[in-house]
Amino acid sequence: MWIYEKKLQYPVRVSGPNPRLAKIVLEQYGGSDGEAAAANRYLTQRYTMPTGMAKGVLTDIGTEELAHWELIATLYYKLMKGVTPAQAKAAGLDAYYANHGKDVFLQNAGGVPFTAAYFATKGDPVANLVEDMAAEQKARATYENILDLSDDPCVNDTLKFLREREVVHFQRFGEVLDNVQTYMNSKKVF
Repeated sequence: MWIYEKKLQYPVRVSGPNPRLAKIVLEQYGGSDGEAAAANRYLTQRYTMPTGMAKGVLTDIGTEELAHWELIATLYYKLMKGVTPAQAKAAGLDAYYANHGKDVFLQNAGGVPFTAAYFATKGDPVANLVEDMAAEQKARATYENILDLSDDPCVNDTLKFLREREVVHFQRFGEVLDNVQTYMNSKKVF
């Protein structure tokens, strides 16, 4: 189906341990507008798309979102590397640390576990694609909010890359929406 290269889609660097920023980054790992929700949304919706182009784009973007999920997990891991339990506690990660140690866990920055309720499927291609476009804009806005809170230029580099991919995905979904609406509005003659 695809070739998996054992390297990240984009290099992930951090300036050093930063458990406060690690906690914030979890928003895009397991939050409602994060990468896991996006990947599941698109890879689920693709089956009922009426055109091959729409199915292909949802598969491509859904797969790319999995790569972004891996980038966020790597950011978290690197930001937590060398962090002591006392530092985790000072950053508000004491309950997280008690449950998961330094492992990355599917939850948002506020500690709410991931749920399938985060991704929508309606069985209507137009409704799904409009939802997908909105999801990409919400993810872009979340990345911008995280950038406002980040004090690490290395982390910011990765966050900016991910934010720009949200913009590209939004544009691609706009193209797919046009393709699907054209198909659905065309006269079918058999």
